[in-house]
Amino acid sequence: MTDLSMPQMRKGPPKPADAVGRIQQNSGAHEMRDPFDIGDALTTLALTGEPVTVYPYGQDVALARIDSVDPEGKVFTLDLAEPGMALGRKIVFVAALGSNAKIQFELETDPAPVADRPDLLQFPLPDVCLVLNRRAEPRLESPVGMNFGARFTLMGKVFEMPLYDFSRGGVGLRATPEQAMELYVGKKLEGVLLEMGSSLVVTADLEVRLLRPFRTFLLGQQVQVGCRISNMSMQMRQSLDRAVDKMQKRR
Repeated sequence: MTDLSMPQMRKGPPKPADAVGRIQQNSGAHEMRDPFDIGDALTTLALTGEPVTVYPYGQDVALARIDSVDPEGKVFTLDLAEPGMALGRKIVFVAALGSNAKIQFELETDPAPVADRPDLLQFPLPDVCLVLNRRAEPRLESPVGMNFGARFTLMGKVFEMPLYDFSRGGVGLRATPEQAMELYVGKKLEGVLLEMGSSLVVTADLEVRLLRPFRTFLLGQQVQVGCRISNMSMQMRQSLDRAVDKMQKRR
């Protein structure tokens, strides 16, 4: 089971205003079929407490949160905002994944009860999910062999993380599980030194918008840290514009 042992600012019970619409056909969504990626995506929803909108076939929409995920057992547990609601066999689940994406999957099975937890329902992990990216700005991967990274101080500790992608409005960092223990969605990082190649170094305030565990062959367990640049000055916007334009021309 994926376990980063990181503290999370988990959201409270979902409200009607948290309902998320289904991903429409011809929306440009792509399929996620890798079991590890699916398990990690649902684990992220469980860690953050992101509201999940449940569409039972032929019934009213319900709201819930994912309570836990067991990738090895290939199941997850669902915590309904209104416990005891009968869902039926055919259900569509939709949730926001970070600030710029939606995830959707469909199951056709009866949920199983959870021992000693009458408030939870257990479902098998889906075989396929639809993911719709809604990035306002295109992100570019940091080129191999060049210095792209972030450096900042938090609670008296210095953090250095590789920068694996960037856009005009945000950056993506790669953290170790130990580094990620100090972070949570909504965390403000002030005075972050962003090195973007040999010719551009900027200082920016970041807001963590996404924490997603993943595994690499060489480094093992890692954490994707998606950040939005806040309080952006006109000078910084122009610098990022030049960096993005320069990288796009290279490609």
